[in-house]
Amino acid sequence: MARIGEASAPVATSDALARGRLRASLVPDLLVEARRIVNTVIAGWHGRKKRGIGENFWQFRPYVQGEAMARIDWRRSARDDHTYVRDREWEAAHTVWLWADLSPSMLYKSKTATVSKESRALVLVFALAELLSRSGERIAWPGLTDPFSARNGAERLASHLAQAVSLPAKPDLSSIRRFSDIVIIGDFLDPVEETMAWLDTLARHGARAHLIEVADPAEESFPYAGRTEFTDPETGEKLTAGRAEQLSDAYRNLYGARREELAAWCKRLGWSYTVNHTDRLASEALVRVHMALTSEGHGPGGRR
Repeated sequence: MARIGEASAPVATSDALARGRLRASLVPDLLVEARRIVNTVIAGWHGRKKRGIGENFWQFRPYVQGEAMARIDWRRSARDDHTYVRDREWEAAHTVWLWADLSPSMLYKSKTATVSKESRALVLVFALAELLSRSGERIAWPGLTDPFSARNGAERLASHLAQAVSLPAKPDLSSIRRFSDIVIIGDFLDPVEETMAWLDTLARHGARAHLIEVADPAEESFPYAGRTEFTDPETGEKLTAGRAEQLSDAYRNLYGARREELAAWCKRLGWSYTVNHTDRLASEALVRVHMALTSEGHGPGGRR
């Protein structure tokens, strides 16, 4: 029988207490890894600045007809033939919700991957929490914490997760309102219609979502051949294929179509969709999501 891969934890999928204790034991190491990644990208992290009410200088820009004369910086304007306005930085803290799928399917790790999907998802959450907290933003995990602002935001969030014995498979998103952002990290292997129905609350409330699909390379390439037994990590149900290679084309087509449909739906809403493979660097996804968070957004869920 061909080997499918290895689960990252030798526990029963239904044993929530054992999985919670295992996650708690891994959190310190994952937090260290997240901070290591943050230190490699922090030089390019410029925060989420925008023009508004505040005390700190942000930028000079050309004066636009109709603006208040009091905003003109005459000293800067005297240097050349243009009139300049001094902009200040908007100082109101923004709320960014962070959530990672911690269901049994996220424990999967094939031989070609460096980490499990769950480990990668948590590292990304902690890295984002660290970066956002340093920028003065409020962060929260739906169903686990209220929005809070703290320089040690990643550590506080990690502590909450370590103490959580059980978490809902999918949290209630109805409390996330307009002008908030939420980063959702998972494998998104549920039927696309179910995922869209769950996230529809965000679209109706005008929140902006950023989805990060964590994918194991074996799930994408389907490198199986011969007699192979497949096990559903959520239900324990098994499927035995006599010649697994005969399923490869149909599987890859369905797998790719699911991703394309979900990504296209997000694009129509003005949301972002990022794919991060577990044999690649976590920092790749971190940089892409940072760019999406700092953009103003023009879709239905974006800030105008």
